[in-house]
Parts: sequence; structure tokens; C-alpha cells
Amino acid sequence: MLRTIHHAAIICSDYPRARAFYTEILGLRIVAENHRIARDSWKLDLALPGGGQIELFSFPDPPPRPSRPEACGLRHLAFTVSDLEAACARLARHGVQVEPVRTDEFTGRRFTFFADPDGLPLELYEIPEN
Repeated sequence: MLRTIHHAAIICSDYPRARAFYTEILGLRIVAENHRIARDSWKLDLALPGGGQIELFSFPDPPPRPSRPEACGLRHLAFTVSDLEAACARLARHGVQVEPVRTDEFTGRRFTFFADPDGLPLELYEIPEN
């Protein structure tokens, strides 16, 4: 029945800052960008490698996230990378703080967390290319 995740939707507090973070720092390609005048809202569709998308929304005065990351609901978004060290270095060059690298006790894979401009927890999960 289910085949894959089509998209994850994120609401940001500062659209230009979030747009720059996801496109310039994370390097996601813009699929579509629309301003919805009636809602004073932007909707930015971003392509993820592998076919999924992120929908980045802006709304006037969105409420803050209750807590990080153990609030009920979506805990974090995880992205695979083939070289965790290189991905962390790229983030650091852009002033993004990255947590110390850890190893998943069940899979043996290395991972780390960082945050988007609104504090949304994001994960890098290393799966080396064959």
C-alpha cells in the first residue's frame, strides 16, 4: 500500500532565513515557490535527493514548538549522507552547530543532529555509497 514518503511539511517563522538555510546551506533544489496572498503565506517546494520533497511554509506569528525533541508528534527529520564528516564540515562553514557524532547501537551507523533556523531537529545519518 504505502510506497514512500512524498513530502514533509515545515512551518518557519522567518521565510527568507529558512529559504536560505534549506537552499543555500543544505543545497535543496526549488521545485516551486508560491505566495498565497489571502493567507499572507509562502509555500516553497524543495526536492530531496531520491524523490521526496520538503514543503516549507510561512504563516504570520506561528506558535512555537512545545519542546525539543520529546514533544508528542514528529520528533525530527533525518537525511542520509554518504560522508558524515564532509556534511558536518559544510554545516560548520555556514555557522551551523552540529552535535558530537554518535553511533547507532543497533545498526552501527554514525549520525548527528543539528537544527534549522527555528530549532527543528534535523539528523544526518551516514550510509556510505557502495
